Amino acid sequence: MISLGALGGALEQGLVYAVMALGVYLTFRVLNFPDLTVDGSFPLGAAVAAKLICSGVDPVLATAVAPVLGFVAGATTGVLNTKLKISGLLAGILTMTALYSVNLRVMGRANIPLLRSPTILTTLRGLGIPGSIAALLLFLSCAVAIKLVLDAFLRTEFGLALRATGDNEVMIRSLGVNTDSMKIVGLGLSNALVALSGAMVAQYQGFADIGMGIGMVVAGLASVIIGGAIFAPTSIGLATFGAVAGSVVYRFAVFFALRLGFAPTDLKIVTAALVVIALSGPAIRRASLGMERRRAAGHGKAEASSENVLARNH
Repeated sequence: MISLGALGGALEQGLVYAVMALGVYLTFRVLNFPDLTVDGSFPLGAAVAAKLICSGVDPVLATAVAPVLGFVAGATTGVLNTKLKISGLLAGILTMTALYSVNLRVMGRANIPLLRSPTILTTLRGLGIPGSIAALLLFLSCAVAIKLVLDAFLRTEFGLALRATGDNEVMIRSLGVNTDSMKIVGLGLSNALVALSGAMVAQYQGFADIGMGIGMVVAGLASVIIGGAIFAPTSIGLATFGAVAGSVVYRFAVFFALRLGFAPTDLKIVTAALVVIALSGPAIRRASLGMERRRAAGHGKAEASSENVLARNH
């Protein structure tokens, strides 16, 4: 029997990770950049927030600092790619590798517990919001607000230049746009959202861990791809909504996979399978449509030939 509390927990996870999915959408879909910095900037946000909270800093301020450092991490990848001419994939790997040591240095150890520390969730409960809906209300508000801000940003002149950089870098550079700056800022903004998600996840689950970023880029990409496969985005607003909804769908898929008896160690296989299904879905649909058309065409030819035979007999 599945309880409403368990379903609510899956929804909360989908919404808090939706902020990370929006960051992944910004690099993979808008900039067309394979950014692996995500696996390092996610625990960076968690480490910074947890360390500051344990040092007595207000949880809201600690959470706000995380995206600033996430921006620096993403911009570092952009500088490696644009200024030092390192390939985008390798630049992300280098930054992610360096961030492992940075995160350990920030935390001072591999794990920081927050169960007895004030967090943004305890702050909301202190304002009189029931604990049963505090997390859901916070994460829903953050996901919707960031989605709307991102929609508005991508419709500005700068946002249009950012989108054009991902669509056709040579063309937009010929129009006088500094594509290097666009990549650096885009990667910075993406990883700022990822780090913000990491900071909120750490406070939600009650600890920050050095290994919590492993596989985040795949989970974020799965969310974006699943959302795109379900909603077939035709506009920026629908695309960002798809990323948010895809994150929720992905977390529910993980939840039901665990309910079906999969071990937690099997979740990476589940994630890979979901990505493969979402990526191959359009190709499978096109193949099935092609088969139906060929079958219909063959059926039509058969009817036409039978009519010709009947006409000759008469």
